[in-house]
Amino acid sequence: MSTRRGPIAALADFVARWFAVLVVVGGLVGLVLPAQTAVLADAVPLLLGVIMFGMGLTLRVSDFALVLRRPWAVLVGLCAQFLLMPLAAVAVSWLFGLSGLLLAGMVLVGAAPGGTASNVIVYLARGDVALSVTLTSVATMLAPLITPLWVLWLAGSDLPVGFGDLFFSIVQVVLVPVLAGVVVRALASPFVERMTPYLPLVSVTGIVVVVAGIVGANADAVATSGLLLVGAVILHNGLGLGLGYLTAKALRLDETACRAVSVEVGMQNSGLAASLATSHFAPLAALPAALFSVWHNVSGSALATYWARRPAREPRQQSASA
Repeated sequence: MSTRRGPIAALADFVARWFAVLVVVGGLVGLVLPAQTAVLADAVPLLLGVIMFGMGLTLRVSDFALVLRRPWAVLVGLCAQFLLMPLAAVAVSWLFGLSGLLLAGMVLVGAAPGGTASNVIVYLARGDVALSVTLTSVATMLAPLITPLWVLWLAGSDLPVGFGDLFFSIVQVVLVPVLAGVVVRALASPFVERMTPYLPLVSVTGIVVVVAGIVGANADAVATSGLLLVGAVILHNGLGLGLGYLTAKALRLDETACRAVSVEVGMQNSGLAASLATSHFAPLAALPAALFSVWHNVSGSALATYWARRPAREPRQQSASA
């Protein structure tokens, strides 16, 4: 469909297909050209706002109705999201000896809601897309309250930022743009439907620029402690994917829902973590988010490929949560 709409739609389709590779390229560009890309770090909050507005354009009010139709599945996903990843961030940081700004950055990633690419990964993995969209949406709405609490509690009460600062930052760069997108979608649905094929071009470009800017601003830190931090990020992401799946399975969700919960827990909104880190801490605190943004798209794509070849064998609806 996109090829019939012209070269811009074809380009949007290309960047959506090669999202993970492009993010890796963005990180490499940041390492090779640190002086040129470091200046982009200041634009992270603005870029995140644009990305979240694009996310809002893809949502409908009906996407939130699943909370009432399948409350158990949604509750399991949200609890796994906001409990497993923050606690795993602290455990991994302790294991790797991370402290100070790097610890704060790890907790910021862990306490963030699900990432904007998670819905696509769930779709490719033959998971429950409706549940994935609902979890991303509801977690994003809850983030202004839950994320600051986790960060201030787990990363230390002596951080140079208060709850109110983090709360209003998340409202400004996440909640307001998402709600604005939902409103625009409701008021101008035909126009938004025509623009939807082009949205990946905006969101992917924004994420690539964010990664390049943050990696460029922390090129020296990447050179000195990059491998250690990469290991911590990979383990953190792996714990999220694995524990998310096992938790959903233990609580008797069906296979497609388990896949959705796994991806939602393992793939974080690292752009939000990077925005909060650059706005309230220091560029170093955003480094875990930048590395996470690179890696979770690689691991998510790989997991989606694995699951896509193994169709879920439980077509029944989740009766316990209906």
